[in-house]
Amino acid sequence: MLQGIVPRTLVVPLVVLGLLTGGNALAAPSGLSASEIVAKNIQAKGGLAAWRAVKTLSFAGTMDAGGKHNAQLPFVMDLKRPRKSRVEIAFENDKAIQVYDGERGWKLRPFLNRRDVEPFTPEELQAASQEADLDGPLVDYAAKGTSVELEGTEQVEGRDTYRLKLTEKGKVRHLWIDAKTFLEVKIDGTPRRMDGRMRHVEVYYRDFRNVDGLMIPHVVETAVQGVRQPHKMVIETVVVNPKLDDALFTAPSSSKT
Repeated sequence: MLQGIVPRTLVVPLVVLGLLTGGNALAAPSGLSASEIVAKNIQAKGGLAAWRAVKTLSFAGTMDAGGKHNAQLPFVMDLKRPRKSRVEIAFENDKAIQVYDGERGWKLRPFLNRRDVEPFTPEELQAASQEADLDGPLVDYAAKGTSVELEGTEQVEGRDTYRLKLTEKGKVRHLWIDAKTFLEVKIDGTPRRMDGRMRHVEVYYRDFRNVDGLMIPHVVETAVQGVRQPHKMVIETVVVNPKLDDALFTAPSSSKT
């Protein structure tokens, strides 16, 4: 949830999933190159200098809890360069915590009656390590070791979009950019294992709003292949460059028994 400019994909059970939507391949309009599309995207989001100046971000809102009643749970997510993240989810006078310091991750899951701090599983750690920094995958993409190719366009939810292929360290994901606004529409999420096999995940970005000169989506909706109900995260407040101590991104304390 989060790729970069939004909260990162969570690895706690309240994971942000993605909605699969097919598209019809079209000829790329305007004859723009991949690098030109990236430049227009960054400009549409506030500009390169503005994003380079962002060192921390803090988000607060609600997310779907899933399950039978599909309750909305309040959350706070803090991000800090390079690749540090902390997520707190409140429920029933308790709090779940997930922390990633850029190399290691921990979680505290009292909603599963697990009140001791647990390290990320290898699969969770791999997923966290593949997430973009808080400015997203396109800002300074070459310096991050990512190559970008234009594969054409598709219609996504009735809009013409550019389909970009992003390759980093041999791993490929796709990102769709609105052909009119040049803001992100969706991105491939990290595949999830369900029912013994890996399921494709996509994440949709909606309701972009201006926050201190930066365009930030305030609704992130995700779903996983084969899951009927998409998962929604609604962002109510965003703070740019709050003071976040590094201690926030260390292993959380175990819950009191």
